Amino acid sequence: MSSIFIKKFSKLRLMNYFAYNLKMLRREKNLSQPELAKELNVSKGMISFWENEKYEPTASNLITIAKFFNVSIDDLLLTQIL
Repeated sequence: MSSIFIKKFSKLRLMNYFAYNLKMLRREKNLSQPELAKELNVSKGMISFWENEKYEPTASNLITIAKFFNVSIDDLLLTQIL
């Protein structure tokens, strides 16, 4: 396989895990997207963009999200948590 394909596939997998985990963690805490956005100090639409894989979170956003949900960044990106 070409290295470009592998890089794109790996990036898609990371975003897929992150989107799924964010949605499940948010639902586990019974938070709406706007409520989580307020907690994380991001715009209301940003949660939707992340959960639907439209945008990638910044490194500082990942840190904030991991701290808020008490999970590691590795868990957010590399595995399905729930």
